[in-house]
Amino acid sequence: MSDSRLLEYARELIALPSPSREPNLHVAGKMKEWLSELGFQIEEIGYTDPRGIPKLNLVARRGEGSGGMAYFGHNDCVPVENWTGPGGPFAPVVENGRLYGRGSCDMKGSLAAMLEAARRTQHEPSRHPLYYVCTADEEVGYLGAREVAARSQLYRELVTQDAWTVIGEATGLQVVHAHKGGIGFRATAHGVAAHSSTRNGRNANLIMIPFLAELKAIYDEAEQDEKWHDAEFDPPTLCINIGINDGNTAVNITAPQSVCTIYMRPMPGIDVTPLVDRITEAASRHGLELQKMFDGPAVRTDPRSPIVQDVLQLVGQAESHTVSYGTDACAFREIESLVIFGPGDIAQAHTDDEWISLEQLQQGADYYTQLVRRWCHA
Repeated sequence: MSDSRLLEYARELIALPSPSREPNLHVAGKMKEWLSELGFQIEEIGYTDPRGIPKLNLVARRGEGSGGMAYFGHNDCVPVENWTGPGGPFAPVVENGRLYGRGSCDMKGSLAAMLEAARRTQHEPSRHPLYYVCTADEEVGYLGAREVAARSQLYRELVTQDAWTVIGEATGLQVVHAHKGGIGFRATAHGVAAHSSTRNGRNANLIMIPFLAELKAIYDEAEQDEKWHDAEFDPPTLCINIGINDGNTAVNITAPQSVCTIYMRPMPGIDVTPLVDRITEAASRHGLELQKMFDGPAVRTDPRSPIVQDVLQLVGQAESHTVSYGTDACAFREIESLVIFGPGDIAQAHTDDEWISLEQLQQGADYYTQLVRRWCHA
C-alpha cells in the first residue's frame, strides 16, 4: 500500500474498541485530535444512551463560504462473538492485501479514507467548506445521528447551505442513491415462573403464541402481495424478521417472560402504517407489552440529480444502485443532495473475520480526495 498514513489512521481506529454498547469517548477523542491537526473547527454533541452510557458525536468544519462537501460516518461497531480472523478483533493485521479487524469494513476504513483525503488537501486553497461528521450508535438505531440532527449548529448550517453529502458506508465504491429504512419492535408477554409439575405458573410462551400466528399472517402477506414490493431493490420485499427468546433456564420451569422482536425494512414510497397498526392492535389484544425500538425511514435521492451524476462521472460508472441495508441517512432526511458511497464490501461487515481490502481503502481515499477538490476547491 503506497500511503502509509492512511493505513495508520485505519489501524489506530480499529485498535480502539468501540462496540455500540460501550462508551466511545476514547475513539471520539482520537478523532477530535486528528481533525484539530487537520484544521477543523469542532463541535461536540455529547449524550447519554438509554443504558446510561456516555457517547460523543463530532461535527467538524474546515474552510469558509457556503455549500461545499459533507462526509458522514460512524465510529461504533458491532460486538465480537467469536473472532476467527488473523490477529485479534482490535489488534489489526494486514494479510494477503486485506486489513483485518472489527470495524475495518463497517466503517473505520471509510473514516480513515476521509481523514486521508482531508490531510492531502489541508494546505490547498478552498472556496467552500468541508464538513466531517462522525456519529455514535449507528448500529443500534442511529441514536447519535438523531442527536446531531436535533442539536448541532454546524449540521443545521450544512443543511441550509446544501452541502453535497456523502454517507461513507461500505458500498464497494458503487454509487448508491437509495436504501431501505428500518422499523423495530419488541413485544413482551409476561407470565409467572413455577415448577412445571404444578399448576401454579403461567407460561408466557402460551400467551405469545396467538400473537405469533398473526405475525406469520402479516409476514406471508408482505412477502406475497406486490403492493408491499419494490422491484428497484434486491430483495424487493420488506424482509420482515421475527425473533423469539424466553430466556428460560430449565425445561421444568414455566417461562415467566417471552420476548418477540420484529424488524421490517420499508422502502421509499411504501406506507407500512397499516402493517404497523395491525402489529400494535394484535399486541394489545393479546395482552402483550409492545415497545418501538427504532423507526428509520427509507432514503432516496433522485438518480438523475446533479450529485449522483457527478459522482458517477468521477468513478466512471453508468448508473447508481440501491441497497437493502440502512445508514445514518435515515436521520438526515433534511439533506437534499446525498449519496451513499464508501470503500469496503458490505458482505464483510459484522463477520467474525471482518476485513477491508487495501485496494478499496486506497481507492476510497483517492475518490474522496477528488470529491473534496471538485466540491470545495474548484
